[in-house]
Amino acid sequence: MTKKNDYFKTFCKVSKAFGTTLDNKELLNLIVASAIETMGAKAACLFLADEGKDIFVPVAQKGLSDTYLHANPLKAKKIVAAIQKKGYLHFRDATSDPRLEHHEAKKAEGIATLLSVAVVVKNKIIGILSLYMAEKKDFTEQEIDFMAAMAEHGGMAIENARLFERMRHNTKLFLDMAAGINSSLDIKEILHKLTADLGESLAMKGVAIRLLNKEDKTLKLVASHGLSKSFQDKGPVSAVKCLVHTLKGETKVIEDVATSEDIQYRKETLKEGIVSMLCVPIRSKDEIIGVLRLYSDVKRGFPEDTIMLVNAIAHQGGLAIQNASMHMMLQEDKKSLEQEIWSHRMWF
Repeated sequence: MTKKNDYFKTFCKVSKAFGTTLDNKELLNLIVASAIETMGAKAACLFLADEGKDIFVPVAQKGLSDTYLHANPLKAKKIVAAIQKKGYLHFRDATSDPRLEHHEAKKAEGIATLLSVAVVVKNKIIGILSLYMAEKKDFTEQEIDFMAAMAEHGGMAIENARLFERMRHNTKLFLDMAAGINSSLDIKEILHKLTADLGESLAMKGVAIRLLNKEDKTLKLVASHGLSKSFQDKGPVSAVKCLVHTLKGETKVIEDVATSEDIQYRKETLKEGIVSMLCVPIRSKDEIIGVLRLYSDVKRGFPEDTIMLVNAIAHQGGLAIQNASMHMMLQEDKKSLEQEIWSHRMWF
């Protein structure tokens, strides 16, 4: 009963911290320290996956030497594959278990038993919370559940920090791009800058803007960034055969172009190295006049905040096209008026 109370008190302490601090590092350190204290462990470490390098990187730890921590990086894919079935891995004898490497380093560090629990965010393993014991130990179901709860809190802290950072980044990006759009009436310059800034800021393979030609029902490329000339010149893009949903005002996420029915030039798209796409409508007043497309060279979904950002920028692009069109019309009207006045002068 006492142990259950310890778990409950720790859980409440960590939960309370979520409501009183926005410091992500402080929260992660509290989770690690609480796991050690409650479980009577030698050490604990929270690792986060670096998918680009296929390793787990320590983001918070207590009780491990720097020599041990950084000498032998953990292989992310290997661990994720092993931990997926149960959600945890238990190594009763960490110094001889064949599933583990670097047995001598563990002996030198004083590690006897190791328990690693998955850190899951949106059904994806993004890290592990590892507990290190100085004595060999078998863990009860309650102890594993407690560690899983701590790992869940770690995932929440990491995700909240990521969301906050994305919101901050997206707000700055939107304000910067809106200022750039509103600083010129040269529509070609505006749209080319928009595609370049968006592609670089969101780490996209490419970005393209196509405007609707109502006469032949095609989408004409007016600006792009990061795409090869051969891909840009692949042929006319039909407003009927593809992008139907987007031209009706819907945002379309295509996670895998190889299987999507909305791809007109599948062979050329795959050859370009494009895997996923985001398509959003461009509006002028209440009319859809084109499409803004983002191309990714890795399979991915697009977070809701990114979709909102791209839609907001597409809206700004639509306003820019509208303003530039009005400016051109006014210039034409001014020219016609000047010619008319000049012709009247000739009467005198």
